Amino acid sequence: MKVKVNDKVRILAGKDKGKEGKVLQTLKKDDKVIVEGINIVKKHIKPNGQGETGGIREMEAPIHVSNVKVINDEKPKKTTKAKTTKAPKKEKKAN
Repeated sequence: MKVKVNDKVRILAGKDKGKEGKVLQTLKKDDKVIVEGINIVKKHIKPNGQGETGGIREMEAPIHVSNVKVINDEKPKKTTKAKTTKAPKKEKKAN
């Protein structure tokens, strides 16, 4: 896996496509990563013990590593290629 903790990544697929965030955790066995502020899901929590309250908590869910791309801030986001044109073909002489 080329993605490491604290890398800045861009999401390539899914409901958060195009967003950027920092990797909080990598799950190597499952080939997944948890990205800060991406793939937010709501988890219902039951009250446990005395005085604790239940509720709905929002948390980041793992996203597959193939759906993220490490971005490097040192390079520009888009580079342009010089356009080349082909030379016109020479016509063959008829005998």
